Amino acid sequence: MDIGTPRTDTTDLRPDLRARWHAAVTAAGAPADLDPAPYADRLLTAWAEPQRRYHTTAHLADVLARIDVLAPHAADPAAVRLAAWFHDAVYRPDRSENEERSAALAERALPELGIDAARTAEVARLVRLTVTHDPAPGDTDGEVLCDADLAVLAGTPQEYAAYAAAVRDEYGFVPDDAFRTGRAAVLRQLLDLPRLFRTPHGTAHWEAPARANLAAELAALTSGDSPG
Repeated sequence: MDIGTPRTDTTDLRPDLRARWHAAVTAAGAPADLDPAPYADRLLTAWAEPQRRYHTTAHLADVLARIDVLAPHAADPAAVRLAAWFHDAVYRPDRSENEERSAALAERALPELGIDAARTAEVARLVRLTVTHDPAPGDTDGEVLCDADLAVLAGTPQEYAAYAAAVRDEYGFVPDDAFRTGRAAVLRQLLDLPRLFRTPHGTAHWEAPARANLAAELAALTSGDSPG
């Protein structure tokens, strides 16, 4: 599986994503007589909003595919998959409360789908964890979600450049100097983590290339050049 390339053609993703949503809510305990399709459609509409360039349905599909690889490490794979659906369900590049609003959306929607309170709370906790991507030791659900979300950092230099360009497009309203400053701060925060990836698979396959890509982008930003 190509873990690094952000997909740009979302034409054929929706049927597969609807099927994935149905499987996820079923595995999480939703009653068989409740139709989850309207919730899938609302979430997919949110993920396809025009202000998104990287945080799109393609990103959602990629995160779910990476969770498939990492799922044996999770204590509650069903909760992790639902958290992936909600983790960027609310996304405005000019707002700082996206994760909190996304978690609150999960807290409203999942009980309506018949998901029990404990699993709903776990999904919301995981969504909030994507603010820092720094799960506590032993938090295997958090490790899987965060690793899946960050795996894009481990692509080839060309794939990473495409990802970085998509992020820049999302922040097109920000002047270049301000973007460089803010993006550099994000990159430093990530590089300062003792480990970017916590699962065995992520550590073995994604840590080294991701750090190389982050360091290269940071160097390009701080020198005034475009990354990639």
